[in-house]
Amino acid sequence: MKQVLVLMAACLLVGCSNGNDSDKQFTLDGVWTLRQMDYPAGGNKVIEETKETLLRLYEGDSIFHQCWMTKTKTGLTIRPIEDVQVSVVAKGHGEYVYIEDDNPHPLTVKGDSAIVIQQDGILYTWHSNEDIANEWSEEIREIVAVELQKGQGKRQSYMLSRKEREQANVILGLVFSTIGVVVLLLLIARIAIDYRKEKRRLQLQLQQIQEVQQERPKAVRQAIESIETAYFASDEYQSLQRRIATGDILKDDDWNNIESQIRKVYPGFCSQLRNLHAMSELEYQVCLLIKLRVAPSDIAVVLARDASTISTVRSRLYKKVFNQKGGAREWDEFILSIGA
Repeated sequence: MKQVLVLMAACLLVGCSNGNDSDKQFTLDGVWTLRQMDYPAGGNKVIEETKETLLRLYEGDSIFHQCWMTKTKTGLTIRPIEDVQVSVVAKGHGEYVYIEDDNPHPLTVKGDSAIVIQQDGILYTWHSNEDIANEWSEEIREIVAVELQKGQGKRQSYMLSRKEREQANVILGLVFSTIGVVVLLLLIARIAIDYRKEKRRLQLQLQQIQEVQQERPKAVRQAIESIETAYFASDEYQSLQRRIATGDILKDDDWNNIESQIRKVYPGFCSQLRNLHAMSELEYQVCLLIKLRVAPSDIAVVLARDASTISTVRSRLYKKVFNQKGGAREWDEFILSIGA
């Protein structure tokens, strides 16, 4: 309530002026250091930052943290004093009423980096210090908070070393770099393990396919050949070949029908193909047509691709599955050998 009354009195004192645009933009927020004191009887005292002076860290225009400060070549020495509640009322033309702990004082803005506050007849000139604000504001705020929690006892001095900060930043950078390297190594190891697992799985899959082919009884092979012969002579197959010969682009329903026909003739082909390698739709469709004895040139036409693209797809599949260089024809021979 007392602060409200003080604000009302200050407003009446300055005529409740709205001020100009520059007044509205002014804020105390930041770090200010006391640089000069002008006395009513005449004379002044200029304070160098290398000697002990007052430092205020304002948070907006509502509170400041005040410390004794000495600036050195390597950093700062500070000793916290107090936290103080403040508010600012604009009078206009760079003039303000500065209210500190409910006591109003005239405040004048001097350019962009200096203010003058009159207290008990003394003019205190404070200079904005962006270097300290940018480098040390967080540390100063934390130190003041810790010291003021201790009560009214003797305040402790703190040294803020730029060298220590740089060393801490270097150490922190090394820690993050080390973590990054470890994560990268773990990622590489994980990829290598997954690759070996996939390679082993593929080898077992190929071995299983080869064993099935080798252990197949003669009667079974003859039965498969009979089914193949019957299918390639069927109306369904001849109709598909005529469509392919005309260069029609196959649609989704056509591919579903093709896959259905293959499953009837080669029951295990589609599942074995899917388990070998995570194929794209194009790769899978090329393999289906190879199994149906469609010529590579016709495959290129119905898939609307260049013949070179179809050849590349086949040779690339061979390399992925067998982990060795091979040609398109070798892949065709492999596709024709599996799935029955």
